[in-house]
Amino acid sequence: MFFFLSKTLGTMLLPVNLLMGIGVLGAILLVTRRAVFGRRLLAASILLLALCGFSPVGKWLILPLEQRFPPWDASRGPPDGIVVLGGGIDPDLSADVGVAAFTRSADRIVATAELARRYPNARIVYSGGSANLVGDRSAKEADFALAALESLGVAAERLTAERNSRNTIENAEFARVIAQPKPGERWLLVTSAFHMPRSIGLFRKTGFPVEAYPVDWRVSKKGMFWLSPLAIEGLERSQVAIREWIGLTAYWLTGKTDTFFPGPD
Repeated sequence: MFFFLSKTLGTMLLPVNLLMGIGVLGAILLVTRRAVFGRRLLAASILLLALCGFSPVGKWLILPLEQRFPPWDASRGPPDGIVVLGGGIDPDLSADVGVAAFTRSADRIVATAELARRYPNARIVYSGGSANLVGDRSAKEADFALAALESLGVAAERLTAERNSRNTIENAEFARVIAQPKPGERWLLVTSAFHMPRSIGLFRKTGFPVEAYPVDWRVSKKGMFWLSPLAIEGLERSQVAIREWIGLTAYWLTGKTDTFFPGPD
């Protein structure tokens, strides 16, 4: 049920979808007796879309997510294992074109290849199935990710695919079963910096202690008050940030994490 709600209600609440829906409703009401209310809805949707697109509000929302965990400190020694969360590859597009089709979060793949080179004894678990609402026969991201990592020089015997997870809570649960972390082992968690608070909270809840290895930053402290020259860039940042804040809230309210905004120990 949680997965279904996240793909339906959660998707509807994302700013672009919500505001466009309000605008469409307003346009429909223009030809009814509610025309005045329709004009207000239409105007509000346009103004809020412009706000999300051109203003720095997306940066303000995403920065605290990305700054929650600092870059990983390598001085403590090599890790025993690495868990990589899916999201760096579009599995359906990859299946269509026959090769790995990377997304905006491809840093997760690149960082993993670099970590594998630096720590040749670390095990690597790539956790990513298909996020499609229906169709368990969908293409699985982990299959394409392992092939991509092998092409980047990572030995196949070091790689394990977790290909059944559909969201972050399942990433944590299924990766723990595969990794079977032993007491005293140190495991890194590789995912986008904005996604790290929610991910760490879920891994802690499942009893899988991991150390944050954030990648794929989207904003910096510089230019936090600059307007976005392209609305699509601001809308993307707003969409990413609000989705994470919604996810943090939903997981906390449903008891899937112990704290609303997980941070370093």
